[in-house]
Amino acid sequence: MKKIFFKFIVLTLFACKSNFKVIPDQETLDLIKKVNNHWINSNPKHGNSFWNRAVYHTGNIEAYKVTNNPEFLEYSLTWANQNEWKGAKSINKEDWKYSYGESEDYVLFGDYQVCFQVYADLYELKPDPIKIARAIEVMEYQMSTPNNNYWWWADGLYMVMPVMTRLYKITGNDLYLNKLYEYWSYANSIMWDEDAGLYYRDGKYVYPNHTSVNGKKDFWARGDGWVFAAFSRVLQDLPKDNKYRDEYIEHYKKMAEALKNCQQEEGYWTRSMLDPEHAPGRETSGTAFFAFGYMWGINNGILSKDVYGDVVEKAWYYLANIAVQEDGSVGYVQPIGERAIPGQVVDVKSTSDFGVGAFLLAASERVRYVR
Repeated sequence: MKKIFFKFIVLTLFACKSNFKVIPDQETLDLIKKVNNHWINSNPKHGNSFWNRAVYHTGNIEAYKVTNNPEFLEYSLTWANQNEWKGAKSINKEDWKYSYGESEDYVLFGDYQVCFQVYADLYELKPDPIKIARAIEVMEYQMSTPNNNYWWWADGLYMVMPVMTRLYKITGNDLYLNKLYEYWSYANSIMWDEDAGLYYRDGKYVYPNHTSVNGKKDFWARGDGWVFAAFSRVLQDLPKDNKYRDEYIEHYKKMAEALKNCQQEEGYWTRSMLDPEHAPGRETSGTAFFAFGYMWGINNGILSKDVYGDVVEKAWYYLANIAVQEDGSVGYVQPIGERAIPGQVVDVKSTSDFGVGAFLLAASERVRYVR
């Protein structure tokens, strides 16, 4: 009789637990809607598919996933349709370039490929071959070339690494994962500082040939933000048994440790992270990418909440209470550039599409974090 009663209690508790639904952080959901509605209402016209606009949409898609707001989804769909589901639009492969440029022949340049992340996400939500046809054409042509130096700047890791894992997930083509490692290895060889556990923005900024104003190593917050967020988005789709996974996680964890040590008391990271005096003051884009990366790592059991929980709370407090303004705008976003610039003004009115995208990425992960 006791055994029957015990079994009844266990089954009852299991049934209750299986029906239990955690209510997400409504304040964060409200903040996402406030910020994104402000951006959408202020920017009714869509731009091209270059990196700054595409990065906004990487955050917008995540905002849609946690809010189910159809206006967010429609905003990205309209943008993608306007750009014909393409990055740079040249059709002559002999003219395709990848060093640096914004014209339509820079098809192989990472800044014109980040849009493929968004197209792949939209495909996953509602499959239609037209959404990823150009992405597959471009990336598979690129992988057919002998070159491996496509990612020579830190930003490029965020722009394209998650494209490779997303397209692998859709196509099952192992070449995406093999070339991902090959391209990342090249980037690592010119930008990774093993002692600091951080990435230089590109080869021009490697110590000691380049230093901060006080002679220190100059690691740019947004540059490392791109990389830290890239690892999160790659590991999300990378198979658990992938032979390169542990190496990515090793770098991801080393970055997490290094970043913790240079977070400012108010929760943000200064633009030159190891020399706050080089370019002092608040900066939102790098901070948002770091907050996203930490929360994703904790949510997925790779980073420890005991170790990094305080880092997350400080960063989120800064983002939610200082960076976001009363009207829903996101302030303190360093303008487009490639380094920490002494004397550059970054204030409450400094905002941008990619900065809003970074905030939405972090805020969406925050919803999952508090669940």
